[in-house]
Amino acid sequence: MRVGGVSLVALVCLAGAASAAPDKEPASNDSPARSEPAGREAAPALTREAIDAATFTEDATSKDAGTADSKQDRAEKDVAKGADDKRPDPLLVKVQVLLDRAHFSPGAIDGRDGENLRGALSAFAVANGLPAANSLNAKLFDTLKATSAEPVVTDYTLTEADVAGPYVARIPPKMEDQADLDALGYTDAREMLAERFHMAPALLTALNPGKALDKAGTVIAVAAVPPLETGKPSAEDRKRMDKDVARVTVDKETRHVRAFDKAGKLVAFYPASIGSEEKPAPSGHATVKGVAFAPTYTYNPKYAFKGVKAKEKFEIEPGPNNPVGIAWIDLSIPSYGIHGTPEPEKVGKTESHGCIRLTNWDVRDLASRIEPGAKVTFVDD
Repeated sequence: MRVGGVSLVALVCLAGAASAAPDKEPASNDSPARSEPAGREAAPALTREAIDAATFTEDATSKDAGTADSKQDRAEKDVAKGADDKRPDPLLVKVQVLLDRAHFSPGAIDGRDGENLRGALSAFAVANGLPAANSLNAKLFDTLKATSAEPVVTDYTLTEADVAGPYVARIPPKMEDQADLDALGYTDAREMLAERFHMAPALLTALNPGKALDKAGTVIAVAAVPPLETGKPSAEDRKRMDKDVARVTVDKETRHVRAFDKAGKLVAFYPASIGSEEKPAPSGHATVKGVAFAPTYTYNPKYAFKGVKAKEKFEIEPGPNNPVGIAWIDLSIPSYGIHGTPEPEKVGKTESHGCIRLTNWDVRDLASRIEPGAKVTFVDD
């Protein structure tokens, strides 16, 4: 099997994925208004000013986000707050943007608490000489804030190209049907803009109520992060890439990927979906064989993936909604790699079929910083 010019034996990580994936269709830009749950104070208004001005205080309502409560405790809090109350918190948006810019990825920036945010906070704390912590504290927040003085939200003006796409009417769930598409692009501008700025689509909508995302000239608020590029990098772009990652660890227990430089310094941290009981990720050591940007996915019927009935080889064109996303890092263990995903919000929260799945922006970051020969270690506990 080949993915974008990198030879592979099989992509067992995708087995069964075709039959399980739902249709991916454009979502409405309109979000229904939510009434405030009885007995709960209103959350801070979600505005650019509120996010940039947000600060941590020990008695802040937001401080319970990122605490080390048990799952049962958190479930009870969710019930108390109202199960349907999923509004983004300005402070958590700020924290997530700062973590993202420091290369300690919280996954999709959504302004909400979760395991991906907690993992990034803890990794950032340790990397900066602080005690491991899954919760915000004054010292951790001040250290994080000191990494960047730039605003965490910025304006972006939609261009004619943003509006034109081209977009795909729908992404079919079956791989055989995906092979009929000319490209595995985005389904609409909302999906494209959210991923470009590392955001959950719901946060993009919440920050820009009533804004027309199908009209050039519309000014919207977005996370101030390096915009995602989805195509193949040019020769000049490749020359500018800082290949500082010499070693990677894949922690199967915590579902995290850590990248280290030659001196052993942690230089990047990413949440990941890593294997499952049916298709576990490998153990031991591997090396990076190569990197493919904007890969074409080739399916070989001899692997008999669950849900795929094709008897002949077929290819799925490149694009952010390709089964392996926008980049593939090929490993020396046959059929395994580190790759992107068409569903970034599920990373770290769902299982994969053997491989290591990152958000598209995180795999692009890692692929731009790693070279063939880099060591990859799978940690079991």
